[in-house]
Amino acid sequence: MTHDDALKQLSHIARERAFGRHVGSDRLIQAGLDALIAGAESPSLAMPAGLLRSEEPEAPALFDQVLEELGLLFHPPADPRAAKWAMAYWVAGQIADGTLDPAVGTHLISADIAYELGYPVELEPLVHCAHSLDCWEESWGVSVEELKGEAVEAAKQFLSKGSAAEARD
Repeated sequence: MTHDDALKQLSHIARERAFGRHVGSDRLIQAGLDALIAGAESPSLAMPAGLLRSEEPEAPALFDQVLEELGLLFHPPADPRAAKWAMAYWVAGQIADGTLDPAVGTHLISADIAYELGYPVELEPLVHCAHSLDCWEESWGVSVEELKGEAVEAAKQFLSKGSAAEARD
């Protein structure tokens, strides 16, 4: 793992946790160890990386300290709706760049985000992709890979429309 990969992993985990996703202490410890081996520099980085199993409950607080030192601590918007929209853009970005499986990402958008936002029209294509991927049957005459490709395109479209809207504001 490169230095940049390690920082991306730490940033990704920071966002997961900020958006309320559970990240186990074992994963926090491993990410700290990966970052340490990759040469990331933080005064506290060795602390979570060297935790023993009995010390795992300390991992979240130590991990936050490392994120703060590296400038990677993420705070979602305070407004719950704005936080859900921020999460939608984050998940769509991961689908679009290939770091998140389209079936997993669109399901997350459909079940955890669109539902909470009342299924807004902007998320309809991604929700449709989630439904297609969740219910896919071989008899449809379309492969799962094609449906995943459609989900990637839907994510890219969602991101481009969001960028255009932000540019107008």
